[in-house]
Amino acid sequence: MIKVGIIGGSGLENPEIIAEPEELAVTTRFGPPSSTLTAGAIGGVEVLILSRHDRNHRLPPTQVPNRANLQALKDQGCTHVLATTAVGSLRREIGRGDFVILDQFIDFTRRRDVTVFDSFEDGMHHVPMAEPFDGGLRRLLFEAATERGIPVHKRGTVVTIEGPRFSTRAESNMFRAWGADVINMSTAPECIIANELELPYAAVAMSTDYDCWKQDEEPVTWQAVLEIFAQNAARMTELLVAVIPDIAQPEALG
Repeated sequence: MIKVGIIGGSGLENPEIIAEPEELAVTTRFGPPSSTLTAGAIGGVEVLILSRHDRNHRLPPTQVPNRANLQALKDQGCTHVLATTAVGSLRREIGRGDFVILDQFIDFTRRRDVTVFDSFEDGMHHVPMAEPFDGGLRRLLFEAATERGIPVHKRGTVVTIEGPRFSTRAESNMFRAWGADVINMSTAPECIIANELELPYAAVAMSTDYDCWKQDEEPVTWQAVLEIFAQNAARMTELLVAVIPDIAQPEALG
């Protein structure tokens, strides 16, 4: 049976999008997740919503328990995971409010638990990561966004930094030279752990700013991020509500 986990970031963990919501307090072998889980259904498909930073945004990026978050979704029977995230644009063509269906990441974090495999006592675990985001989920998200007239980019490489500070201009330009298209503080190691737990994972990124490389723009501030996110949250919700019923159709994922 299909069950979709939704990991919400910065205001997109809205429990009102699901029917008959029920709160679940759970724990895992890695401890408790960021928040209670909200269980319910969207379009007849079972879903679980998890707030990445807690609903009061009490958890800075470094302290998000990524292993517990993904393990909680796995333990509760989730078969697929959709994540939302705010990002800064590192490309002129990715404007404020644009969506990007991520297809690659660069992990520039330093202080996080980046694997569920703390021991090789039961064998070696070297998980391939060439294509970290599920192709079928990415296609559904892109098609649904296009059909609804949402400005969307079919692919993009995200670089995840440790935070909570934003980049220096030198760092921002370095990430551009590396080939990154957008920047955030959350996709790694979340995506890594989803792959290790064999959970098909896709992330929709919303561009909220131009980081600080674009000198004809004001450098990013948290207030500006929240403003753009608030303006576009309804479109993100609309996209999730449209895509989730399709995930339950075996032929839709190819």
